[in-house]
Amino acid sequence: MARYTGSVCRLCRREGMKLYLKGYRCETAKCAIEKRAYPPGQHGQGRKKFSEYGLQLREKQKVKRIYGVLEKPFRAYFARAERKKGVAGENLLQTLELRFDNIIYRMGLAPSRNAARQLVRHNHFTVNGRKVNIPSYILSKGDEVAPAQKKIEKFPIKTALQNIKDKNQPHWLVFDVETKKGIVQDLPTREDITIPIEEQLIVELFSR
Repeated sequence: MARYTGSVCRLCRREGMKLYLKGYRCETAKCAIEKRAYPPGQHGQGRKKFSEYGLQLREKQKVKRIYGVLEKPFRAYFARAERKKGVAGENLLQTLELRFDNIIYRMGLAPSRNAARQLVRHNHFTVNGRKVNIPSYILSKGDEVAPAQKKIEKFPIKTALQNIKDKNQPHWLVFDVETKKGIVQDLPTREDITIPIEEQLIVELFSR
């Protein structure tokens, strides 16, 4: 399975903002943005002047990196969003938010989307009682997510359950620590996505 294996801190610096790709580290003074708030590379501290196309491209790259999606599946998500009723850009973000790895991250069961992806791949969670180890699996309203019984006492899950009360979960998700079960109680709307994204730029890019 293809995935990005380079330095994720370079990605944050390239986009000029914290993408929270390293979880807790991004909230400390060790964050690369805190140390070097300019793009990586020899010309990183030079003048930045983007064309219209450059702005659109940067926005697409930023969203891809936030959700950990490569180019081919991202284009497939956009094509799917265009076919659905409603605004294409908002449909795209809603689909990305409903990815299994993002749901695990949003519920507070993993410190980052990268960590959530790895936990999903290693069979740490179930959906509606069934084992699902596909990070890109799209959940629906009413789907129930829970740690696999054999994994509850494992370090990453046990730690997450202990710290989950300190996490701010979006209103469309809920996780009950007592029953150790979470549910997608609604579909996310554009207002629920607080990440600074200008999805219209992505629509314009793919409309060229």
